[in-house]
Formats: sequence, C-alpha cells, structure tokens
Amino acid sequence: MGIRRSTMEDVARRAKVSRITVYRRFESKHTLVEHVVRREFRRYFDRFLIDIEQAGTAADRVVLGFVSSLRAIRGNPLIGGLLVSEPDLLVPSMMTDGGQTLATVREFVAGRLRREQRTGNVSAALDADLVAEMMVRVSTSFLAIPSAVIDLDDDDEQLVTVARRFLVPMLEP
Repeated sequence: MGIRRSTMEDVARRAKVSRITVYRRFESKHTLVEHVVRREFRRYFDRFLIDIEQAGTAADRVVLGFVSSLRAIRGNPLIGGLLVSEPDLLVPSMMTDGGQTLATVREFVAGRLRREQRTGNVSAALDADLVAEMMVRVSTSFLAIPSAVIDLDDDDEQLVTVARRFLVPMLEP
C-alpha cells in the first residue's frame, strides 16, 4: 500500500493486534516507519558480514560491501519498494530521525574499518569515522537519487569500478 496510504489501523489489522497496542509501541506512523527501516538495515548487516568474508583484502571488502549493500537494499521488498514507490517519504525519514538511521549505518561501517585497522589491513592513521561517513553518504546518494551515468540495475561492473576508483582510495589516510 505504501506509507502514505497506510494507517496505524492497517498496521494493527495486518499484525493482528489492536490499534492501541501499535500506538503503545510507536507514537506515530513516522516513528513506526523509522523503526522498520532500521530493523531492515540491521537484517542487512547480518547478511553483509557473511558476504564480505569471502573477500581477501580490505579493498576487496570495501568493493564487495558497496556493491552488495546497494543490491541488498534495492532488492529488499520493503526498503527497495519504498525507494521506488515513495522515495520522497523514505529518504527524509532516514534524515529526520535525528540522523539515527544514517548514524547506525555509519557506526557499523566505522566498526568494520576499525577492525581492519586492528588486524593491520588498514593504516592506524585512518580516520575511520570520517571515512565511514563519506562511504555511507556516497552509498545513500546512489540509493536516493537516480543516476543518469550509473545504472544500478545493470551488471555489477560499473559499481565495482566506482568503488575501486573512489571508495578504496579512502582507505589511505
């Protein structure tokens, strides 16, 4: 149905609970959407960790992480569907939650970069928080703003090229 046409009553009916039960957990539809989007990102993080283990180097993990994250998020029935049907609602909800959704993703990426630092795969001088911020913003922009240059539905080669050319160099302090 989409966010605009859905009501808290619709949510309660689909969840087979009362509307009051939904409101006890979520004060508004906006809050509910924020929580659902964050839940979907957390699900993705679990899959992401499995995906990047097959890469041999930190650079390969960045490339694989970038490509697989765009594929997984766009392929997610909820988030991908909302990006297509209601991008004007989904993207602002990721930004108007006090930056919490993007902060969660950034903290996850920064944690992975710090792990690469601890294992000696990335320089200890790397500002993991700043690099994570930039990587997340690049990825988010591809999801939120259609590109006339890079076709996200095409094969992964374009995304691999972008990651190798622009994201991997960020691993150098």
